[in-house]
Amino acid sequence: MYDVAIIGAGPAGSSAALFTAKAGKATLLIDSDQSVTKRAWIENHYGVMEITGPDLFDTGIKQAVKFGAEFVKDKAVNITKADGGLKIETENGKYAAKHVILATGLAVDLAEAIGLPTLPGTEPRIKSILKVDAQGRTDQEGIWAAGTCAGVSMHTIITAGDGAKVAINIVSELNGQRYVDHDVLKS
Repeated sequence: MYDVAIIGAGPAGSSAALFTAKAGKATLLIDSDQSVTKRAWIENHYGVMEITGPDLFDTGIKQAVKFGAEFVKDKAVNITKADGGLKIETENGKYAAKHVILATGLAVDLAEAIGLPTLPGTEPRIKSILKVDAQGRTDQEGIWAAGTCAGVSMHTIITAGDGAKVAINIVSELNGQRYVDHDVLKS
């Protein structure tokens, strides 16, 4: 069983996976290869002069994998409660995790199918978002949401930060105390 399974490997999902994996949590990152980030040109992402969406997307996955996340290219189709956590069904497999982060960008169809409440979208072209609390929790135990599907701005820098925030909240919950991850420049 994974500690955290993340559905969606765009900026929110890969950022969350980077933080959970770096914190030593068994992390699964599932992506269906439908991210709108892959169609983007990005010049407004702090620390990056300019980058193509596909390059940002691939770099995010590589960072998460570097710290131990497992990456699976597949489409999640269902999430159900299981002993001690949740079961994620994909088109090609089944996985178990204590926590699931939905980082599905514009898509809320999986969330709606499992009964998560939605609200009207907050930006142009965003029809619906998931109802989450300030930490990123949904109303179903163990299921969280981050990024555009959780109602934050669609800008990659913002969705990446939201993914990190939700990941830190989950790691803190798993550890039983507030988790902080600050790297120090090596001399």
